[in-house]
This record gives sequence, C-alpha cells and structure tokens, in this order.
Amino acid sequence: MPKRRPTPTRTVADFLAGLPADRRRELSRVRAVVRKHLPAGYEEVVEGSMIVYRVPPARIPATARRPSLWYVALASPKSYLTLHLMPVYASPSLLAQLRDGFAAAGKRLEMGKACIHYRRADDLALDAIGAVVASVSMDRWIATAAKAWSR
Repeated sequence: MPKRRPTPTRTVADFLAGLPADRRRELSRVRAVVRKHLPAGYEEVVEGSMIVYRVPPARIPATARRPSLWYVALASPKSYLTLHLMPVYASPSLLAQLRDGFAAAGKRLEMGKACIHYRRADDLALDAIGAVVASVSMDRWIATAAKAWSR
C-alpha cells in the first residue's frame, strides 16, 4: 500500500492572502469579532477552504472518533461569505438570541441551520454574533457534542 502524503498545512495568513482584497477585508472584519469574543481554549486553524475555530483534537473524547469538533467557521465559497455558528444549531435559545439580535439591529438574517450567508460585514449584527460566540465555553461545547454523539 502506498504511503499517504501529508496534507500541506496552510496558515490563516496564507488563506486570507489567497482571497480578493474586498472579500479578505470583509472576512477579516468578522474574524476580528469572532476572535475578540472566542472563549478560552479553542484553536484557529485552516481546514479545507475554511478558517475554523475548533476544540483541539487532544480534548475530544476518544470514543468520539472524530478528527475535529468545530465551534465557529468562516469561508468564502462563491459570490458570498459564510459564518458557521455551530452552537446555534445545538441550542434553540441561542438561535432565538441571534434572531432577536439581528431584528434589534434592523438586519436581515439569511441563514441555514447554522450557516449565515452575507456579502459584507455590515450586513451582520456583529454584536449579536459576538454574544453567541462568547456564550459557550469549550468544556460545555464538548459536553454538548458528546451528548449528541451518544445518541
């Protein structure tokens, strides 16, 4: 069997440098909000075509057999940008908080289950996003995921 080549590791700076200037600027504004409000312990990495804030693999329960537990992710897939807020998918109260924050800011929330689509950072209720990001400690997020995995 042939040996697998290791996947080259890209840095966040490399990822951002590969984006057009306008998309880099908008993604960087949202990234700054996420980083400012991110609870302690999560790590920032590039996975595939996304900037991911995840639980370090060493902290994931061995029984989970998953390589990565995402908390928040940012991407620039097509003609829009995306912000993936995983805790919103797991918590109806956080989803309500996010919706209320967007409504109070007079912003339109264009969202799937946990993925918010936007073109400019000004389209987002950044205070509401910061509050959601700050709301779940890493230990609580691991416990939430472990509960879901046990089903």
